[in-house]
Amino acid sequence: MTSGASGDAPRSRDAQPNELRALSALAFEELRSFPGAVRDMHLGIAGRAFRGVGAAGRPVQVIHDAVSRRAYGAVGAGAAALGQAADAGMQRRGIGEGSRLSSTPRGSALIAALSGLIGDQLERAGSDLHQPTSIRLDGEALALDAGTLSAAFPDPSPRLVVFLHGLMETEFSWRWGASRPGDTYGERLATELGCTAIYPRYNSGLHVSENGRSVASLLEDLVGAWPVEVREIALVGHSMGGLVARSACYQAAENGQRWVGHVRNLVSLGTPHLGAPLEQGVHLASAALGALPETRMFGTFLRRRSAGIRDLRYGSLVDQDWQDRDPDALRASACKEVPLLEGATHFFVSATITRSPQHPLGRLLGDILVLTPSATGRARSRRIPFEPEHGHHVSPAHHFALLNHPEVYERLRGWLSRPGS
Repeated sequence: MTSGASGDAPRSRDAQPNELRALSALAFEELRSFPGAVRDMHLGIAGRAFRGVGAAGRPVQVIHDAVSRRAYGAVGAGAAALGQAADAGMQRRGIGEGSRLSSTPRGSALIAALSGLIGDQLERAGSDLHQPTSIRLDGEALALDAGTLSAAFPDPSPRLVVFLHGLMETEFSWRWGASRPGDTYGERLATELGCTAIYPRYNSGLHVSENGRSVASLLEDLVGAWPVEVREIALVGHSMGGLVARSACYQAAENGQRWVGHVRNLVSLGTPHLGAPLEQGVHLASAALGALPETRMFGTFLRRRSAGIRDLRYGSLVDQDWQDRDPDALRASACKEVPLLEGATHFFVSATITRSPQHPLGRLLGDILVLTPSATGRARSRRIPFEPEHGHHVSPAHHFALLNHPEVYERLRGWLSRPGS
């Protein structure tokens, strides 16, 4: 999981980032480790067969296991050597230098997918694929100083709308389904309500609480350097972005940051406030598959999922939900119930793929990734104190349609144009 040539240490962060080279190094590292996983499954299956033979098969098993380990080890070593050679060749020829995959829609989508899956590992390894939290404009990270912001936003508004993307997404994701330039929530709100849209990007593989903290710090710097005095802030989060928004506000209020005092509205679109069933299912599957040698490879693969994905199990927002806890424990402690931000109105949007949210299929699948009780914060065992009149349901619609949906925009515009908003 490193961006360095040798695969066992990250390159100095003083070096110019080379995302293409880091992507190549990651691919070869995965190729190097894959034979070991297959070996373990092979030996598990073989071990069960040899146990059926009994003591008479023990000498054959010893030879079989030794040969197998050596063969798989040779394949892994070959992949590692090939990766080192490829990386050295890329470095020698300057391949990837000066190119920024993360600044383009397609390149950033690839990196965002990797970040969602293993972003915490990328950060620990110091990989050039790690995406630190930043404000983005046309794919490029902005320095948060007055001069840069004045140049980037020549007509700044005292009303900011901050759009927080979800898991495996970037700020480009808000363009979903746009038929023409300017057909996004942020651009339409700027035209119709005079707001300035702000688009952070964060590593969605990190814990929600870590991203909440970094977003809070980012907004503190942004507000301090904004060309005009900020009067109002609205946070709009899609999926995980809604959790990050709530976590950022909670931590900012706890730490006495100034920006959070300007927040008047939080809007969550398809946010798993009470958790996501897919992550809950994967958590159980990883434990079941890891129990047997024959399937342990698959259980290990599932357990590699990022901290950000794991936080979607119950919608965790704070550090204490994961610090000093076993992430693979089947019975996790209850997550902390974080209060809603005082002085702000909390809106939410849910969706189902069926026309009626009461349809059995709609109740079972929700918007494919998030169920209606979780998106609305109302379930039998837990409840987020949202006001029912501040919610809206869209159907039929799937999870990603909420990124750019005409019905959602009409609600969003209405909510943000209310007196006092």
